[in-house]
Amino acid sequence: MEKMSAETRRLKILSLLSEAEAPICAANLASDLGVTRQVIVNDIALLRASGHRITSHVNGYVVEKAKVYSRVLKVRHSDEDAEKELNLIVDAGGTVDDVFVYHRVYGKVRAEVGIKSRLQIRQYLEGIASGKSSLLKNVTSGYHYHTVSADSIETLDLIQAELKACGFLAPLQDHEPFEIGK
Repeated sequence: MEKMSAETRRLKILSLLSEAEAPICAANLASDLGVTRQVIVNDIALLRASGHRITSHVNGYVVEKAKVYSRVLKVRHSDEDAEKELNLIVDAGGTVDDVFVYHRVYGKVRAEVGIKSRLQIRQYLEGIASGKSSLLKNVTSGYHYHTVSADSIETLDLIQAELKACGFLAPLQDHEPFEIGK
């Protein structure tokens, strides 16, 4: 078996810890990777120093998963304001996970978009403009929904407040199946 580089080994450690359902001890990592326990301990220290959130538990190491919060927001705006709406969300630290509408005939029509930067917004809008398509909101008189995710509830609150301040936040109707802000 060919010896792997230290960089490759550290990437493998991250991969194993990220995919694990439970903590993995240094001895097991060492055995799996053909190195000593001390090499693993040193690799973990280097990974932590480079910003990876690895914690030690009684039973081994765990990669801390970042907590993500999400909220469904109902919005309405013109085609010209689509870029402004999306910029507002990503500039405040949010990700636009999807766009969806409730159509009277087709039911819920949803598209995953995963937009988290101004570059992705430009690419998304250029894609719409270059085809024979229009924004999904146009099938429901401008009303549409976004699932927006962020690293904190406070960020979601800020996004919601800014959408409201710009007049983009739309009121929910009694028949709608969810509430804003929950």
